[in-house]
Amino acid sequence: MNDLSTSNVSTTTEQAHPTADRLTWGALLVMACTTFVVIMTETLPAGLPSGLASGLRISQGTAGQLVSVYALGTVLAAIPATAMTRGLRRKPVLIGGLAGFLVTNTVTALAPSLAVALVARLLAGAFAGLLWSMLAGYARRIVPERFAGRALAVAMAGTPIALAVGTPVGSWLGSVTDWRWAFGVMSALSVVTIVWALLVVPDAPGQERQARKPLLKVAAIPGVVPILVTVVTWMFAHNVLYTYVGPYLHGFGISLDVDLALLIFGIASLLGLVITATVVDRALRRITLGALALFLAAAVLLGTGAVSGVPAVVGLVLWGLGFGGAATQMQTALAEAAGPDTDVAVSVFTVAFNLAIAIGGVIGGVLVEGAGATGLPVAMGAAALVPFGAVLLSRRTAFPTGR
Repeated sequence: MNDLSTSNVSTTTEQAHPTADRLTWGALLVMACTTFVVIMTETLPAGLPSGLASGLRISQGTAGQLVSVYALGTVLAAIPATAMTRGLRRKPVLIGGLAGFLVTNTVTALAPSLAVALVARLLAGAFAGLLWSMLAGYARRIVPERFAGRALAVAMAGTPIALAVGTPVGSWLGSVTDWRWAFGVMSALSVVTIVWALLVVPDAPGQERQARKPLLKVAAIPGVVPILVTVVTWMFAHNVLYTYVGPYLHGFGISLDVDLALLIFGIASLLGLVITATVVDRALRRITLGALALFLAAAVLLGTGAVSGVPAVVGLVLWGLGFGGAATQMQTALAEAAGPDTDVAVSVFTVAFNLAIAIGGVIGGVLVEGAGATGLPVAMGAAALVPFGAVLLSRRTAFPTGR
């Protein structure tokens, strides 16, 4: 039995770490392209409301539900899809998820009615739940252990790029051609990513059946719950304002276009991700606390936007710097706490992440309709105190001192 176990470990190590002294850049860039496809597919309808409304003969408000149903698919599918595929080899799962985006984006581009588009978007969200849950563990397993956090940062780089550049470009493409072409481009990008993945991404084995822990036991691993609390409250704090940047700027009378504000935030987020990538493997606790401190400072500055637009711009920069590496920091902490059960833990992370986005949007909307958008930075800062406290108190398990 011991010989068999040793053999399995040796095989896993050899296949999951094809190079012992460097990052597998080609494979990690494929994963970054994958996260770009996932985020672009999610947010694209937000930039094409008028085109979708006229093309599908619906209202712009109804067109916005194409984003909501995608998030619903992610929430519903992340945990069961991960449970069903955790024993499978990783590369076929990655290719299968990308193929799902190829099909669903193509169906969306050709959809003759709202009903067909909604079904396609729901399925696209389900494939997103699968990919989000497996990418973190996969990226960490194909590189030497000392580069695991950096590898995860590279793999997640597609997210801020899509938010900062991809969505505005997709919106522009839909405005100069037709909204269907925007989804068609996403299908083409899926094909490119699939071919690239087949050529350069190394395979890795799934988890052995006897090593798989049930979901509740994974949640009971020391450190997992504090990390999930940090995820939910931090994502809520972010989205309570991010969803309503336009009303915030208008409420304070700041003469800054929404597109420019989001671009400033996006560029700062990329820089925050780069900083995180350089230090997360040796200073996870410090970079997370530093990021949350910047996030809190941003909330204070954004709350003083009524005085001048300058604090708001500086606040946007600090917001992006603080938030850009958040997903990488949280998933690194979760992977280190959960170990071989990372995929299952990240599936719960994915559900929590998306629910926090939805709740942040709902609560932010209530605040906008009630007290007004000028109160959003206060809600952002108050909520951010919770993850800051959670990280401070989790010095032994989730965010250990000296890490």
